[in-house]
Amino acid sequence: MTNTLVAIPGGWELVLIVLVILLLFGAKKLPELARGTGRALRIFKTETKGLGDDDDDVSDSQKTPEQKELEARREQSDPIVREQRDGTTG
Repeated sequence: MTNTLVAIPGGWELVLIVLVILLLFGAKKLPELARGTGRALRIFKTETKGLGDDDDDVSDSQKTPEQKELEARREQSDPIVREQRDGTTG
């Protein structure tokens, strides 16, 4: 005897859920929402893979486009401190 606490929604329940989502977000926002979610998942996957590898010896040809994008963002966000001719930094 199996006693399931969570039921899987059937056909009509799924239709109702889709209609509620359409009403809340609108048809124009759904593709943007899906695209943003896909990018976030791709970046998350890249980061978790990077944590497992921890190898800095990976060449650029072996890196995924997402890893290259993340490295480019990190390089842009790091402030560059340049030494001026009088010995001070600016």
